Parts: sequence; structure tokens; C-alpha cells
Amino acid sequence: MQAELRNIWTKYFSFNWKFGLTLILIVCIPRFFLVLQANQTGNYSTIGLVMFISAIIPFIFLNKYGQKQIGIKKTNKLLFIIYALLAGLVFSILFHYLGKALYGESFKNWYAYIRQSYNIPTDISASDKQILFIVMALTGMTFSPIGEELFFRGIVHGSFAKSLGAQKASVIDSAAFALTHIAHFGLVFVDNEWDFYLIPAFLWVSWMFLVSILFFQMKKATNSIWGAVLCHAGFNLGMIYCIFYLL
Repeated sequence: MQAELRNIWTKYFSFNWKFGLTLILIVCIPRFFLVLQANQTGNYSTIGLVMFISAIIPFIFLNKYGQKQIGIKKTNKLLFIIYALLAGLVFSILFHYLGKALYGESFKNWYAYIRQSYNIPTDISASDKQILFIVMALTGMTFSPIGEELFFRGIVHGSFAKSLGAQKASVIDSAAFALTHIAHFGLVFVDNEWDFYLIPAFLWVSWMFLVSILFFQMKKATNSIWGAVLCHAGFNLGMIYCIFYLL
């Protein structure tokens, strides 16, 4: 049976659930606390570094065969790529309306809390706001979709799928993704104090889990990790649009 890991790593690891769990622990735990720190300080530069590391991990550990096995390959299903982008966009906007209906524009609304990190000036002109939106949208559609999908729906999913099958692996990588995002919303820093919004956090984690399953389905539909990346990019585009223009 052909190995997925580069020769240098086969002495220490096997491409299985233990390897996937190790990756989750060494990446997600530090990321969790770095996001909390960034929410407190307002400095998110370290998060970009986390996304970069997440993106390159498959290339560090996997050979060409392994990279292909986790979906790093071209797709000829271009129509499904468009569907993936639109599905993520729609899912994100629906989530906005759920938050708005339940919590208005209070910080219990996930997008209202995340909006703080965008530092949008209150007196910004319409043209400057449009430019800032484009910059934020392009950034949001690039870094976290590539980093998180290559990590969660890529190497983590592939390692668990090797041991448990694709469906169970999807549940595990989606749960890891969702729980990691409690640092983004749920455990919040408001008025210089930490708080935990139990019910909003539950809704947020549940939605992150469901959208992760959607990302996996788009990966399957396109037979490529880029289906998941484009769906994630669509989700982030919808979130950023809602933050800029619907809140």
C-alpha cells in the first residue's frame, strides 16, 4: 500500500487517526488561545501566521500521493465550484438573519461581536467603506479558507478517514473546527471583561459544525479540496458583507 507521508515522517507517524488527533492538538489549542489574546488586544497578526502554518502543514507532511489523496488536485466540475461558492454565501447570510432575529445588534449576535475586529470607523464615507469592504472581503476569502480547509477538510480529515471512513472523519473534523471557533465567538471579551454566552455559543458552534459538513460535501461534489475552499470563501464573503452593510 502506497504511503501518504513523506519518508522522513514515516519513522515517527502513521497516516491514521492518531496522527490527525496530534495535528488537532498541536494546532488548534495554541490557535484557540491566540485568538482569545487577539480579541483582547485587537492585534490579529498572529492569526495570519496560524493560517499560513495550517496551509503548509499538508505540504510538510504529505508526499505528492498523499496530497492528492486529501483532495489537493484540480477539478473539472466547474459548475459545482460555482454552486459551492453560492452555497457558502447563502448559508452565511441565513446565519446573519438568525442572529439578527434572536439578538438584534447586541454582542450576543455573533456577527455583531466579530464586527469589532474589523475596526470600521463610524464616520467612514461610502466610497472608503466600499474600498475597506473589498480589502477585507479579499483577505477573508483567501487566508482562512485556504488555511482552514487544507488543514481541517484536508490533512486532518484524510488521516481520520484512513482509519474510520470519510463520514465519521467528517464529523470529527467538523467538531474540531466548530469547537475551535468558540474562541472567535462564545467566549467573549466585552467591556474589558471575559464572559461566556452559553446559548449564543451553542448556536454558533452548531452552525459552525453544519457549515463544516457543507464544506465537506462541496469537497465531495467537486472531488477536490478547492470545492471546500470556495464554499468557505463564499461563507466568509457573506459574513463580511453582513458585517459591513446589514448591521
